[in-house]
Amino acid sequence: VQLQASGGGLVQAGGSLRLPCAASGTIFKVDTMGWYRQAPGKQRALIADITSAGSTNHADSVKGRFTISRDNAKNTVYLQMNSLKPEDTAVYFCNAFIDSGSYKYTGYYWGQGTQVTVSS
Repeated sequence: VQLQASGGGLVQAGGSLRLPCAASGTIFKVDTMGWYRQAPGKQRALIADITSAGSTNHADSVKGRFTISRDNAKNTVYLQMNSLKPEDTAVYFCNAFIDSGSYKYTGYYWGQGTQVTVSS
């Protein structure tokens, strides 16, 4: 089981990016999925998450600008980022609780991280 994030890059302030993160492998069910970010010198922080039923939670710093969504058929979570600011520059990580149908491989998984850089 693994999570694969992509979609990062360099964008000017005010621009937009969409980050997808797909779970693959032997999967019975994907529960809550989320996006975190870690800026240089700072701790990794949750910015948004979404349950399997579609209930969402967004950090105050991104409310109104970022939107998390998911496609359960594709085991994929998305982060749509609009009105980007230089302070959004960070490595973005996806996270999910995955039930693989096997106790040994059921648990929280992290994607590898994707760099988002917002220039002023």
